[in-house]
Amino acid sequence: MTVTQLEAFVTKTAEAAASTAPEGFFESFESFLQALESGEIRAASPQADGSWAVNGWVKQGILLGFKYGKVVPMGTDSSFKFFDKDTYPTQYVDGPARTIRVVPGGSTIRRGSFIGNKVTMMPPMYVNCGAYVDEGTMVDSHALVGSCAQIGKRVHLSAAAQIGGVLEPIGAVPVIVEDDCMIGGNTGIYEGTIVRKGAVIGAGVVLTRSTPVYDLVQKRIIRAEAGKTLEIPEDAVVIPGTRAISGNSWAAENGLAVQCPIIIKYRDDKTDAATTLESLLR
Repeated sequence: MTVTQLEAFVTKTAEAAASTAPEGFFESFESFLQALESGEIRAASPQADGSWAVNGWVKQGILLGFKYGKVVPMGTDSSFKFFDKDTYPTQYVDGPARTIRVVPGGSTIRRGSFIGNKVTMMPPMYVNCGAYVDEGTMVDSHALVGSCAQIGKRVHLSAAAQIGGVLEPIGAVPVIVEDDCMIGGNTGIYEGTIVRKGAVIGAGVVLTRSTPVYDLVQKRIIRAEAGKTLEIPEDAVVIPGTRAISGNSWAAENGLAVQCPIIIKYRDDKTDAATTLESLLR
């Protein structure tokens, strides 16, 4: 099916809102999954001006798979059994042909996600449906690439990094990590946050739509504008910090503070040397 035909299939099925899957649904849905896995369609697409456009009908199609799928037992034998919607089994990836490494130890790639060439995945990690992981990226141990998250080229998602997913609302921007970013261990990036090209997110940083980011270099506070998402600037180096709680005498008496991300600098030669080492290690 062409992209136009797939969009028409999703739109028509969603508008009908039938309680059971309409005739021919699963055959068309298989074509939909294949288009996601080949990168022909994706939940969000980069635009020429640097913005990202949400393809709402793609996210709607993913939700239809959950609606009409049935929970069935899956797995190869009694020692590895799981139970999930039959529309979203695990995905087979031809690793040797595409230089993709999936190291043994409990990693799973769900159907409906795109995995680029030369991606390395360390166990255990998980890539959810609708996600897009571009070429040369590393997904390290215990890392999550959530539903519809968009990960660029040559990104390193360090151990226990959590890239949040988003399917609803349909028009919501998923989490986006652009090319050449380094995402540190035990980080959390949620609620449609956009991490621009080349940024470094230090270990332990948590970013959400309501998180203010303090830029020490340019002496500004970065917040999500009304109706938009939080954006981390290109080449920013973000570390976890704290700020004192104001307007509360008891908090002041006890020296209490809240966590806040701080842009400590923008990438320089030393930072780039670290990323060069990462590529050599791969």
